[in-house]
Amino acid sequence: MVIEEPEIDKPTSTAYNYLFDSLKEINPWGNIKIMPSNIGKDIVAGIVIAVISLPAAIAFGVGSGLGAIAGIWAAIIGGIFGGVFGGSKIGISGPTGPTMIQLSAIMVGYQLASGEPDLNVAFTILFFSGIILMILSLLRVSQLIYFTPYSVVSGFMCGIGVIVILLQVNPFFGIPSAGSIKDAAIAIPHLFENYNLDALKIAVPCLLILLLWPFVQKQIKALAKIPASLLALLMGLGIEEIWHLQVEVVGHIPTGVPQLHIPEFGQFFEFFWPALSIAGLVIVDSLLTCIVADNITGEKHNSNRETFGQGLANLFSSLLGGLPTATSTVGTVTNYQTGGRTPLAAVVQSLILLALVLGLGPLVEHIPMACLAAILFKVGLNILDYKILSIFHRLPLTDMLVFSVVLVVTLVEDLLVAMAVGLVFAFFRFIQEISVTYQHNAHLLTEIKHEKSIAIADNKIKVLKPNGPLFFGSVEPLNEVYRKAKEHDVLIIDLDMVSFIDLSGAYAIHDLALWAERQGRRVVISGGEAKIVKILERVNVIDEKRKREYFANIEDAISYSQVAELMNIIDHEVETTMILRSS
Repeated sequence: MVIEEPEIDKPTSTAYNYLFDSLKEINPWGNIKIMPSNIGKDIVAGIVIAVISLPAAIAFGVGSGLGAIAGIWAAIIGGIFGGVFGGSKIGISGPTGPTMIQLSAIMVGYQLASGEPDLNVAFTILFFSGIILMILSLLRVSQLIYFTPYSVVSGFMCGIGVIVILLQVNPFFGIPSAGSIKDAAIAIPHLFENYNLDALKIAVPCLLILLLWPFVQKQIKALAKIPASLLALLMGLGIEEIWHLQVEVVGHIPTGVPQLHIPEFGQFFEFFWPALSIAGLVIVDSLLTCIVADNITGEKHNSNRETFGQGLANLFSSLLGGLPTATSTVGTVTNYQTGGRTPLAAVVQSLILLALVLGLGPLVEHIPMACLAAILFKVGLNILDYKILSIFHRLPLTDMLVFSVVLVVTLVEDLLVAMAVGLVFAFFRFIQEISVTYQHNAHLLTEIKHEKSIAIADNKIKVLKPNGPLFFGSVEPLNEVYRKAKEHDVLIIDLDMVSFIDLSGAYAIHDLALWAERQGRRVVISGGEAKIVKILERVNVIDEKRKREYFANIEDAISYSQVAELMNIIDHEVETTMILRSS
């Protein structure tokens, strides 16, 4: 039976469709239905993440002034709601450094007459931030994250990676953890004066396992399903239990049911700005991590659903007296490295933390911190963006500058400042380039105005023809155009109409080509001005492997593709073609 929708006038229909599409986008069913597809590895990943995130959650809770339990409950709530309703399949949510600092600043600003923080106000503001996040997700504001330049994302990734590595150096050597990046860096020259040999007896074997295990798995296929992180965790616990070494362990886990905090609903407008500041920080922190997840998985997250999930997580975290939550880069990368591929891993992590809080804490109290340091040290190495580090010296000057500034500011300041600085640099670079290329672009359009369409003899060959500047603001439309292409065997990326390209545009072509090749398609690149081709060569998009499949003009690319196809498939029927254009 077909149910017809009631007739409504055009303005109402547009609003209705917009709201319907927004609600459809935040529907968690897509996350739920894929959970059974990777159960074994997701459970193992959830166990590892729970053990790793527990000390961090405790530290964030203590650092905020609310106590360890506040950090643990934030991790529990973040894992469930951020996982089920989140926009990234491998995203792990919980308390983070930036969100902890933001809430602490709010607590300082709102105090009782006794000088103690007004917790009711703090949790009310956090509750309102959750509502704001949910509203922003329905308005689809979150998808603006796709306009972030790759140099900004890469600088952020490398900055977070360096932070994780530096903060694990002290516990790796058995020294009390540093309170800041500055303290961690200052302590490095004194490591061999103050190290704990017992801690190194645990940390070094665990790190070796993490580094060498992938090579062992390649040689012995039967071990392929055993994640290195779990093996390192068991090794660290075993060494400590057998030799009774004098090392720092996870220690006592706080237990108990949280106190319920009812928000002051009538004070929404009074607390709107501090709530908006938390919401803004959560969006930037979470969505940049989702882009990192996209880079390592090759998939695309849903920014609006991610924002909605974080809104729910922060709303419920406030009710239970928890910290603000955001998608954690460390947790997300750890999840992927240990085999997690669906939101089930995040849910398993939360259930394990919940069990620990409700009385099973003694099961993990003896895990050595040196073992966790080794695992997180490897996670920090995995977060670093080697794709850009390997060709850093060949980057265009402005991309090199943006990357370096974001990296440094992420280390010495915070995420929001780094994001703002990087976007400002990228914006001015775009304005400069677009002003130079505008007239040239118009001339190119005039030149090809009367050009006949290119005829291709085989419907299995498709041409993707970007038109205009290919920069961080235009790569998403390019991807959308190609996703709608019908089935084909050869993709020709024709750059003749590209007037300017930045690092984001170059890597967009690189990632699009890799995706097409993973689908079994041959990729050929053609055309482009000398400066465009030079940038693609610098960042290895056109490298030694690919040079035989790059052609200076589209006609040669088509001829080569036809011959290549005829060599592979003789019986293709000859039909018309389709030329895709993005603008």
